[in-house]
Amino acid sequence: MAFALSSMEVTSTAFEQHQAIPARYTGEGDDISPPLEWHNVPEGTKGFAVICHDPDAPLVKDGRYGFVHWTLYNLPSDIGGLDENTQMGTCGNNDFDKQGYGGPMPPEGHGKHLYYFLVLALDQSMDLPQGLSVAALFEKVEPHVLGIDRLVGTYQRG
Repeated sequence: MAFALSSMEVTSTAFEQHQAIPARYTGEGDDISPPLEWHNVPEGTKGFAVICHDPDAPLVKDGRYGFVHWTLYNLPSDIGGLDENTQMGTCGNNDFDKQGYGGPMPPEGHGKHLYYFLVLALDQSMDLPQGLSVAALFEKVEPHVLGIDRLVGTYQRG
C-alpha cells in the first residue's frame, strides 16, 4: 500500500487530541463509544471504517501488538462522524472477544495508555460481513484506503 496522506481531521466533542477520555466512554464507566467527527475527507471517498487501538497494552497476539477496542466498518460516505453509542455500520471483533465497542480499561497500575481512534476513508463502499478481526478488515480495505487520520485520547485506570 502507498502512503494514504490526506488533510482529513478526526475530532470529538467528548475529548481533545492527547487529552483524557471521559470515564463514560471506558470500561469503568458506561462503556459506550464516544462521538467522533471527521472533516476534509479525500475526494472520491465512498465509505469509512473506524478502529480504536491501544498500542500500550502489554499484549502480543496473532502477529500484532496492543489491544483492539473497536472495529467498525461498512460506514457510508455521506456521514461526517458518529454519534455517541452509535449503532451505525457493521461491528467486527475486538480483543475482548466480542463485537462492538469495548472501552479503555488498562491493567491496574499500568499507567496512562494512549487510545488511537483511526478513521479510514475508502474509495469504495464496502459490504463486509460482521465479525471481522482488525487484521481481516485491513486485508480487505488496504487497497481502497484514500486517507487516514486519528484522534488520540488517554486513559489511566483508577
